Amino acid sequence: MSTTSPKHALFEQLALVARSLGNPHRLDLLEHLAQGERSVEALAERTGLSMANASQHLQQLRRAGLVANRRETRFIHYRLSDEGVVGLVSALRDVAERNLAEIDRILRGYFAERDNLEPITRGELIERARDGLLTVLDVRPADEFALGHLPGAVNVPLAELAAHLAEFDPSREVVAYCRGAYCVLSFEAVAALRARGLRARRLEEGYPEWRAAGLPVAMGHEAM
Repeated sequence: MSTTSPKHALFEQLALVARSLGNPHRLDLLEHLAQGERSVEALAERTGLSMANASQHLQQLRRAGLVANRRETRFIHYRLSDEGVVGLVSALRDVAERNLAEIDRILRGYFAERDNLEPITRGELIERARDGLLTVLDVRPADEFALGHLPGAVNVPLAELAAHLAEFDPSREVVAYCRGAYCVLSFEAVAALRARGLRARRLEEGYPEWRAAGLPVAMGHEAM
C-alpha cells in the first residue's frame, strides 16, 4: 500500500508546475506564446535561443500542462494550454513585486526612468476610448498584431515609430501597449512620443492580460 497521501501527491503535481516556471527563458517563451500560437522556429528567433534549447524548454512547459502543441508537416506549433496560464504568470509577478527588493530596484531603475507617469488601467482605457479621446497604439511586430489586438488600435512596431511620429494628432493622448507588463517596447514608445511633445502613457499591462480578462479583441491588420 502506498504511503503517499492524496494531498502530497497533488502537491507533487503543483510542484511540477512551479518548477517549470523556474527559468527566465521559459517565462519569456510564455510571454511570446501569450500573443498567439507560434512555431518552435519562430519562438527560438524571438527569444534568442537555439532551436534545441527552445524545444527543450517548451517540452518542460508541455509536461507541466502549461502549453500544448500540434504538428503541421515538419513544423511543431505551440500555444498556451488556456488563459489561466496568463493569470498564473500575472500572480507570480504581483507576489514578486510586493516581496522582492531586487525587483523593486529594477522597476525603479530601467522602467521608472522611462515612464514617470502612472500607467492607464484597462477600465480607464475603455472609458476614454469610448469617448474618442485616445489613440491606442500597439507597438508589437505586425504578425503579433494580426493574431489579435485591442479593438481600434493602430499598429506601429517600435522599430518603425520614428518614421510615423509626425502622423500622430497632438490633440489626442496616445496609449501604447505591447506584450505584457514588463515588455520594454511600450516604455520605449512612450519615451519617444513624449520627446516629440505628444501626450503619451502606457497601458498598465499588455494584450494577453486584456484578452485573459475576457475583453473584446480584434484580428487582422490596421497600420498607421
